[in-house]
Amino acid sequence: MAQLRILACQIDIPAFTTNEKQHHHLQSCAVKTNAWLKEHPADILLLPELSSLTYANETFAQLDSLAEEDEGISFQTWSEVASNNNCWVVYGFARRHNTEKHSTAYSIATGLINPNGQLKGIYEKLHLAQFGASEEKDYFSVSGNKLVVFEHKGFRLSPITCYDIRFPELSRTLVLQHQVDCILHTGAYARDPSFDSWHAFVKTRAMENQVYVASLNRAGTDFGASVFMPPWSDADHPTIDFAETQEECRLLTLDRGAIDSARQEYHFLDDRLQSYDFPATQV
Repeated sequence: MAQLRILACQIDIPAFTTNEKQHHHLQSCAVKTNAWLKEHPADILLLPELSSLTYANETFAQLDSLAEEDEGISFQTWSEVASNNNCWVVYGFARRHNTEKHSTAYSIATGLINPNGQLKGIYEKLHLAQFGASEEKDYFSVSGNKLVVFEHKGFRLSPITCYDIRFPELSRTLVLQHQVDCILHTGAYARDPSFDSWHAFVKTRAMENQVYVASLNRAGTDFGASVFMPPWSDADHPTIDFAETQEECRLLTLDRGAIDSARQEYHFLDDRLQSYDFPATQV
């Protein structure tokens, strides 16, 4: 059966508000990921939401200088890693938008670079979070309006970002309309009151759609606890848990047989009705 390997990196992102420190952070990440990929060759390198930035209001207040054009410093860094290691790189950055009125706006973006180092797509977060430790709408005014799907070694994959996982229609659409086999869910989950609910959404999206979900957070005392969910989870098919707070890379394997087996044993997708828009009887 076909397999695909993802090196998912729960990286530590230090606090910074300047371009100089941003560049130093990206250079440091490139050195580490090149070393990890040499030790654990993979088809895809996966990095967290906004992997080029500190997730903090102090940093977001400096988006005028830290946000990037599509082929900015983040792309340049990860393009070299992709071509050096013959792998896709999926990474996060703050995207700059120059509007018709000559003002600047920003989105939370995910770039997809192919093994030749080419930028093949950009996904922009559909749902901006404005609760708990997240005050994204105060700084990011552009949300996405399209999905991005790519194929490698017979698997179809699509990125979504953080809060997006809490809306079941999105994952359902990716699976039913775009035949996605793995959802690459990147986040910046801070340990606020909503933190403990995050894994429940990830597990539900994986099992109800019978697909893999790689849910990757950043490292740090206020973050961590990434998780990889198979298309069916039980004692014989456990989830893969990352370090609670520490930096860690895990080599994750997608197996076509696991998807086929889950769908043959449990007929969730086949047993769906075409519509649930029934009249309701009030009693």
